[in-house]
Amino acid sequence: MASALAFASPALAAAPEGVALADDQTFTYRVLDEHSSVDPQIVEDVSGSEIVRDLFEGLYNQDADGNLVPGVALSHSVSDDRLTYTFTLRPEAKWSDGNPVTAHDFVYGWQRLADPENASPYQWYVEVMGLANAGPVMAGEAPLEDLGVKAIDDHTLEVTLASPMAYFPLTTTHASTFPSPKWVIDEHGADWIKPENIVSNGAYVLTEHVPQERSVRERNEMYWDNENTVIDRVEALVINDENVALTRFLAGELDRTEVPAGQYPALKEEYPDTALSFPRLCNYYFNFNLSEDGPESTKDVRVRQALSYAIDRDIIVENVLQGGQFPAYTFTPAATAGFEQPETEYSTWTQEERNAKAKELLAEAGYGPDNPLSFSYLYNTDEAHRKVAIAVSQMWKQTLGVDVTLENQEWQTFLETRGNHDFEIARGAWCGDYNEASTFLDLVQTNSGYNDADYSNAEVDELLAEAKSMEDPQANYTRVEEIIAEEMPIIPIYHYAGVYMMSPEISGSWPVQNVEQNWYSKDLYKVAQ
Repeated sequence: MASALAFASPALAAAPEGVALADDQTFTYRVLDEHSSVDPQIVEDVSGSEIVRDLFEGLYNQDADGNLVPGVALSHSVSDDRLTYTFTLRPEAKWSDGNPVTAHDFVYGWQRLADPENASPYQWYVEVMGLANAGPVMAGEAPLEDLGVKAIDDHTLEVTLASPMAYFPLTTTHASTFPSPKWVIDEHGADWIKPENIVSNGAYVLTEHVPQERSVRERNEMYWDNENTVIDRVEALVINDENVALTRFLAGELDRTEVPAGQYPALKEEYPDTALSFPRLCNYYFNFNLSEDGPESTKDVRVRQALSYAIDRDIIVENVLQGGQFPAYTFTPAATAGFEQPETEYSTWTQEERNAKAKELLAEAGYGPDNPLSFSYLYNTDEAHRKVAIAVSQMWKQTLGVDVTLENQEWQTFLETRGNHDFEIARGAWCGDYNEASTFLDLVQTNSGYNDADYSNAEVDELLAEAKSMEDPQANYTRVEEIIAEEMPIIPIYHYAGVYMMSPEISGSWPVQNVEQNWYSKDLYKVAQ
């Protein structure tokens, strides 16, 4: 067997020795919309995954810098052919009902994820992980038992990959890979995630959920590291208006909220210890609908390129958002570990040169004053998204004479509409499921579950498949980024920054160095003020 994983540092108690803690250890934060689910194999959004990481625990967690640290798994070893990973699970891990957490619970969870009858939005992730037989199992052509995961005994989990993949351990921090309690799901079905039914193995249990209003989780006394957990109660409040959320934060009702677009400079000056901005492993982009039902106009690559070139990304990040975001000319953010961001040709031009090229391309495609281009742009309801949509639609109108109809939908409706390809151009955003470039570039792979553009390119598929088993896949990733820039199935707009108002009571324990922003309430604490 090859050598086992060496962790960067041992897990530590959340609060450093000597820190004076606040009497009330309740962390209250704002979310924009109702989360998609708290079922590990069903959740598909960032806010839902934040809750799931508190309620459940997978093989590995992350520390404040984004390094892997033990979760349910204490360690793993790798076979000499790099195809078999053997995880040793901690014997003291328990579910909230007192049952032990076993390797069988992980097998069940991963099979649920792959099961076509479960219709998980993240089903495709079992292929991203490289599990053996993932494709046939997902397609219903092979039994679930053929998936490359099995329990050797209660505390030994064996995973078999289709081909070597160096970053496989990184994928195990994702919510979809967490274990699930079969006995509870068998008894309650889809209602198993209701507060009165749910059984979880994380540091917290779900005690209240009022849809479109709030969810509450509280300490799980059965959690193996409960004695080192400091935060007692976590409340996520759904507040659709970011300015209302800011007002409530300043009134002391919230410990964390997002900074409204354009307000960071003033807030940073007034509240220097409270306003935070730091790079995040996320991108913001526009999808073209390239499916059979999509508009004919944007099936023309010249139109797609013209629309991309005519967007002044510097104005978006410097004038509209003003929160430390980065203009994007590649799909993959520069913050991605081990990724060298290639220089795309159009990124080297001035905006004036991009605008001139955009006008030339649109005219070549047959659009102009006598035949104006028009389409609708879909985004989910949010003030920042609205401001970006207005700014870009004005750029398109002024530079190219394009008429844009703006449409917004609430989050769940938006996800369904976009997933069904019932749009012309739509907002997209992606936060890395793990810190490696494939977590972004896989979205333009033909069979990706989140390929909302319905883009397909055989060379891209081949390059990405090859990259999974390469020790240094940079050349493949560079070529994929070049193809995206050439064919423009999506338009990269900007790469994220985390732009928060954070209570000074909590800011010292927030993992600002982790660009993935996989945070765990068990690692937070509130200091006395």
